[in-house]
Amino acid sequence: MKHRRRPTAPDTAHPRGHRRRSRRRVVLRRLALCVAVLLLGTAGAGWYFYRDLAARIGSSRALGDGAPRSSGGAVNILLMGLDSRKDQNGNDLPKDVLEKLHAGASSDIGGYNTNTLMLLHVPAGGGRATAFSIPRDDLVDIPGHGKDKIKKAYGLAKAAAEERLARQGVTDHDRLEHEGREAGRRAQIATVRAFLGVPVDHFAEVNLVGFLHIADALDGVPVCLKHAVRDRYSGADFPAGRQTLDGPQSLAFVRQRHGLPAGDLDRTRRQQAFLASATHKLNSAGTFTDPLRLLKLTDVAKQDLVIDEGWDLLAFLRQAKNLSGGNVRFTTLPVEGFAKHHGEDVNRVDPDKIRRLVARETRPEAGDSTAPTSGDAPDGGSVAPRPSVGTLQPSPSSSSSTVESGSGAERSGQTAPMMDGGGIPCVD
Repeated sequence: MKHRRRPTAPDTAHPRGHRRRSRRRVVLRRLALCVAVLLLGTAGAGWYFYRDLAARIGSSRALGDGAPRSSGGAVNILLMGLDSRKDQNGNDLPKDVLEKLHAGASSDIGGYNTNTLMLLHVPAGGGRATAFSIPRDDLVDIPGHGKDKIKKAYGLAKAAAEERLARQGVTDHDRLEHEGREAGRRAQIATVRAFLGVPVDHFAEVNLVGFLHIADALDGVPVCLKHAVRDRYSGADFPAGRQTLDGPQSLAFVRQRHGLPAGDLDRTRRQQAFLASATHKLNSAGTFTDPLRLLKLTDVAKQDLVIDEGWDLLAFLRQAKNLSGGNVRFTTLPVEGFAKHHGEDVNRVDPDKIRRLVARETRPEAGDSTAPTSGDAPDGGSVAPRPSVGTLQPSPSSSSSTVESGSGAERSGQTAPMMDGGGIPCVD
């Protein structure tokens, strides 16, 4: 007898809706797996990027293990911009690069003066940072040398170290350059530390061409000029108003001093405006989330930057991301007047007043416990009238000014750069 198979009743325990939900779960699990793989790959690429940057960026032991350090979580970073037409190894820059610099036809011009000096103070807890610009012609005490322009500390120590090594029979170019630069960095750090009366926890050194490369890596830096300018020395030729400058134009912008009302002091404000605009561009352009632009910046760092050995680069990049939101206030340290020293024009400064000003900004509890001191102007130079004790207002010929990056706010004893409404400082 042939048995017929009974029709199977529908499986009421696994309805059609449940099968759809099961398929969705499978799809979601696969999607989650893909995301996990992607995240792991990104993390691996990020680690490779960090390792590569840490391995190839220039490093220095110039700070030394016994250098004074800030306490309580605050950090002081010294930014040094060399006016050198050579690369990190002391080799001549290519001719086409020199032409872009518009800074002379020879790599021997400029020497090793630190034409840009800024101390960036980042308070504990990551509050608003302050960048103190030190005018390059300030007459200060250079350890082991005596009084001279603060910009010369690096070059003087470098030359002395190389001469000492040469007398010992050293002829290797790389060793002379390396040890000479290390001596220069130590001297510049010690000079700034003594002048400002604060520790230096980290430092970063960039050469002249670095400004050009930074602007190109950011696809241009926006600036704002109160007046049109044209200067054959720096190559600056810009109309009034807001504009975006490429690499060579940015370098001309930060180098111009001829034809400006306050000359070299206005160049210091140009440097502040460039850095304020660059940090504004970092934030507004989404640089830290743009792999291509971030890669360009890391190439600049490898090519043009030297930092102190042991500086945690990952922590620095995180801090740089926070600072790029306009959380930096730029201020120029005051000048008391002008004088001659060994036939050169110098800025007359009051070190006690400057130390008190810096202490007030970095350690509010320091107060005004000391009165400023003064001496005769060197070589019989004239000194402008000085403000009363305890005030941060500059004298009539002084140059103290403050710019807040990205915020549109500013405080100053004199006219500080205006903001153009987009967070970009307007300067002369």
